[in-house]
Amino acid sequence: MAIVPALDLRPVSNDVAIQNVPSNIEAEQALLGALLYDNAAFERLGDNLQARHFYEPFHQRLFQAIETHIRKGQLAEPILLAEEFSRDPAFQELGGVRYLADLVDRAPPAANAPDYARAVYDLALRRDLIRIGGEIALRANQGDAELGAQEQIEQAEQELYALAETGGVSQGFVSFADALHGAVTMAAEAHARDGGLAGISTGLLDLDQKIGGLHPSDLMILAARPSMGKTSLACNIAFDVARNYAWEPQPDGSRKTVRGGVVAFYSLEMSAEQLALRLLAEASGVSGDRLRKGEIDAVEFGKIRDAALEIQEAPLYIDATGGITLAKLTARARRLKRMVGLDLIIIDYLQLVTTGAGGPDNRVQEVSMITQGMKALAKELNVPVIALSQLSRQVENREDKKPQLSDLRESGSIEQDADMVMFVYREEYYLSRLEPREGTEEHFRWQEQMDQVKGLAELIIGKQRHGPIGTVKLSFDSDTTKFGNLARDHHARFSSHDD
Repeated sequence: MAIVPALDLRPVSNDVAIQNVPSNIEAEQALLGALLYDNAAFERLGDNLQARHFYEPFHQRLFQAIETHIRKGQLAEPILLAEEFSRDPAFQELGGVRYLADLVDRAPPAANAPDYARAVYDLALRRDLIRIGGEIALRANQGDAELGAQEQIEQAEQELYALAETGGVSQGFVSFADALHGAVTMAAEAHARDGGLAGISTGLLDLDQKIGGLHPSDLMILAARPSMGKTSLACNIAFDVARNYAWEPQPDGSRKTVRGGVVAFYSLEMSAEQLALRLLAEASGVSGDRLRKGEIDAVEFGKIRDAALEIQEAPLYIDATGGITLAKLTARARRLKRMVGLDLIIIDYLQLVTTGAGGPDNRVQEVSMITQGMKALAKELNVPVIALSQLSRQVENREDKKPQLSDLRESGSIEQDADMVMFVYREEYYLSRLEPREGTEEHFRWQEQMDQVKGLAELIIGKQRHGPIGTVKLSFDSDTTKFGNLARDHHARFSSHDD
């Protein structure tokens, strides 16, 4: 008896598009027949294929039954399954147990099952594309009281990205052998890099040595009181990573980052132009304050022009949307990764991100949702995320003003979700506010103290999930707002770093 073509049990529609939905009943039958003939073929299908990917409703139920039996360690074959479907009208219409027997009789070799599975899965994705496209058109046509056009675009991007990532390598279990292979590969790449870093270099040698660079999927919090220079430090790192970007082509046409990276900088407090001005001051060595005021001579303007030409191709992308929601931030990061690649995300700063309309009234709860979302984004895109954070005023009330974890605003969730917490501290800032009257003995002692701390900064690592905590000493140039490596003598392990 020939296999009866699967019946279309859906209601009849006049919509021509519905009549031509991508599907392949024969491929579904071949795959199901192979699985019924050899249950071991199921393990070769991977985790992508699910019952909902079949077009024929009865095939969905049949695949689910086969999967359930195999997962339980039971045999999945026609006689046993026929009893399970004895009251299923579609099963009876198709011929009952004879239909299952015909599937087995005409089954292709079990080795071909993965090929049929890929065909079924691909057609399911195409149907999802048609569905998403229809929903996008319907929303745009009818309008939405809650979503404007821009929000609809971002929602569409999110849906398409979720579809594109379905079945990605990040889903499901990974064997220890595969994980071990990845770890060895990471170590080999680190050995090949300058300094032996496992992550992306920050451009600050002592910091790299302490943390091993910026690691994919890590959420790092960079916190400080105002005027300490946390934005400047973030800019320094972003600029160094982008300026050193290098890649090599892969066999599939994609790009693999081998040094530096593509950077997304969310500047929620400063405009893109203000941020670019800071980076220009750093690259040219011209005072940022004088640059803003226009108090520069022809020689300095030449330096600025040369620096601009040198750095303009750096893959540093700035989003200066104020009060951005976590959903928009995430959607735009996904879009950038899809279009040009993405290796590092910097958010300045965490407390200016919102959860959007309808968020919780409790600010601590909202910050918790935001930090969890940022950690999820770091894992999803497999990139490091550096989120800047303000510290509470209680720092100012202590004699020792070096920050600590309890000084983080809404500290519980931030400290819990972060893989690393770093604090920027400059004693020079606090000491400069205590200047005594000139000519006094106190002023002389104060000047001696100022000479000792001038141009110095500390980066305090208060939490590091993968390594030790401690303090890294840096130089700081207030004119160009640039952090750098401290100069060492020739016996030191690290030398000064010229940018």
